[in-house]
Amino acid sequence: MSHILVAIGFMSALGLMLSGILALANRKLWVYEDPRIDEVEELLPSTNCGACGTAGCRPFAEALIRGELKPAQCTVNSRDAAEDIAEYLGVDAGDVIKRVARLACAGGTHVARNKAHYDGLESCRAAAMVSGGPKGCAWGCIGLSDCAEVCDQKAIHMNPVGLPVVDPDKCTACNDCVEICPKGLFSLQPITHQLWVACNNQLHGDDAEADCEVACTACEKCAVDAPDGLIEIRNNLAVIDYHKNQLASPAAIERCPTGAIVWLQQEQPLKGRQARRIIRRKPLPLR
Repeated sequence: MSHILVAIGFMSALGLMLSGILALANRKLWVYEDPRIDEVEELLPSTNCGACGTAGCRPFAEALIRGELKPAQCTVNSRDAAEDIAEYLGVDAGDVIKRVARLACAGGTHVARNKAHYDGLESCRAAAMVSGGPKGCAWGCIGLSDCAEVCDQKAIHMNPVGLPVVDPDKCTACNDCVEICPKGLFSLQPITHQLWVACNNQLHGDDAEADCEVACTACEKCAVDAPDGLIEIRNNLAVIDYHKNQLASPAAIERCPTGAIVWLQQEQPLKGRQARRIIRRKPLPLR
């Protein structure tokens, strides 16, 4: 009986000692956390997409409390939600220009030829590992929808000619499509960048058109028609200097013979008057 009492006493003493150690540790190691973080996190969309530049919604809320970011930098939230957060914190909501993912390729199956038939894993990355993919244009979109599958916001769908189409209203500029594209064709652009080169082909003239009917041929007409320095030809491809974006206008696209350079009007690509009109929708035969 005495052994039982000793054991009980020992365990009780041990429990009290450990409780005391935990209480002391809690007091010494306790870190204050602003209760507003939880409140702000509740006002965020909980998508954890990373478009704001942080690892998720809670880190974004913490950055808002510290005054490092503005509520409007969450591109998933509506403007009203950003204003609600700003009012709660007593700060300015900020004014952030929306960014969207843009594709530098218009070479669908109806205008761009394949050099081979690909029969394998339905993945752009997998296809790109086999001699760069089946497309004749080594820089062109492979069209096996890796970008659409990785988009948690369902902002990308594949159109009938095998090209990804971005819904700007759903796009949060999370960068997932940019990272997964093996050809590096996606980039995040402010919606104010309406002048756009929908091509990444770096061949010249007829060689470029042999692979894709809407390829940039480096004819330089856009560079001539645009204000000085807005567009230049590099590696046989028109390149826009968006530092001069305020000079951009549809005038630069008017004489593009293939329609490789476009003006995005309400996110729809508008081609110039001299661009070849293509009504074909059937896939081109192998080259």
